Amino acid sequence: MSQQSSTAAQTPHKTSARWAVSARVFVPAIWLGLILGISFIEAPLKFQAPGITIPLGLGIGRLVFAAMNMVEILLFLLLLAGSIKQGVDRAWWSVLGVLGVWLLVKTVAIRPGLSQRTDAVLAGNSEGGSLWHYAYIGVEGLLVITLIVALVFAARRWISLKV
Repeated sequence: MSQQSSTAAQTPHKTSARWAVSARVFVPAIWLGLILGISFIEAPLKFQAPGITIPLGLGIGRLVFAAMNMVEILLFLLLLAGSIKQGVDRAWWSVLGVLGVWLLVKTVAIRPGLSQRTDAVLAGNSEGGSLWHYAYIGVEGLLVITLIVALVFAARRWISLKV
């Protein structure tokens, strides 16, 4: 086999491995930015804007957080796809598992509770504020920490491939 055909045969493998490593670096960074921008900046500031009422703010929040949750699920699936390639160790799978658990808790347990609470506030049966909000903030904080750990692991792997 010639040198050129040998190189061509290796290119798809190298390309897919680089894509996987890149996904493991960039996806957590994008996800982290999404959480910081929406949950910790936009959501609290929204209610300080002139003319924003509680019902309007809750309606906007419901739309934004539903869209954000769909994007987070997509990002998690991209991380899974990028993790199937070689070079992923047990520690990475542990971090990925923890991310999956936090995302599942947020999606299946906390968001429905928040939605019920929002319905009650909009119906005038509650003044707002609840333990669901604290649970959501707590899980978002845990996601931030776990995403930072994932970024450190992925960046170390990426740097070792570049050297």
